[in-house]
Amino acid sequence: MILDLYVDTSRKGISMALASADRYEETVNPEARGETLGGSLDDLLNRMGATLDDVKRVMVTLGPGSFSGLRTGVAFCQGLSFSGKRELYGVSTLQALQCFAGNDFTGTAVAIRARNGFWYLRLDGEEFFIETEEAVSRLEKAHPSTVVIDEAAQNDPALSAAFSSLAAKTVLDTGKPLNLWAPLFDTVKPSLIQEANYIQPSYFEKLKV
Repeated sequence: MILDLYVDTSRKGISMALASADRYEETVNPEARGETLGGSLDDLLNRMGATLDDVKRVMVTLGPGSFSGLRTGVAFCQGLSFSGKRELYGVSTLQALQCFAGNDFTGTAVAIRARNGFWYLRLDGEEFFIETEEAVSRLEKAHPSTVVIDEAAQNDPALSAAFSSLAAKTVLDTGKPLNLWAPLFDTVKPSLIQEANYIQPSYFEKLKV
């Protein structure tokens, strides 16, 4: 059995999945913390009837997102790959979420909440940490046909109005199998050295002129 492991600790809790050519198992726990990563993987391996040696590729989200979640998720996946038995792929969280809209990224954006009044936005291969007004402005200029969003973006009046005026299809970032990220294996180079991309909103203050 040849398996791919997907790990996302950049958002709420832990999302983890194992996928082969014809099987898929996942665990999603919004309340989980880093110390449960090993147990979550053991549970998935048991459900697959597999062992760690069957895992040949590991994909982990690098952020932006939770500082502590990213730190533990990246370190865990580096530890799994240190032996050289499997390749490690680090991907931007926004890049991964973009896959939920399909394999053709043309005309696809991603917008998820960073903190109150601030958003993480991916447009045309670029990523931003910006306030609502600028996010709306950039969306209107880019005119995406599809936007992957979280519940906060869905419920934000300014963003939802922008999506409506653009007639953009919105895709929620939850409830989708993580192996939709598989096309990124072909575009990202594997490396044991991965650094989390925090874009730390809790330490950021916009200068007032």
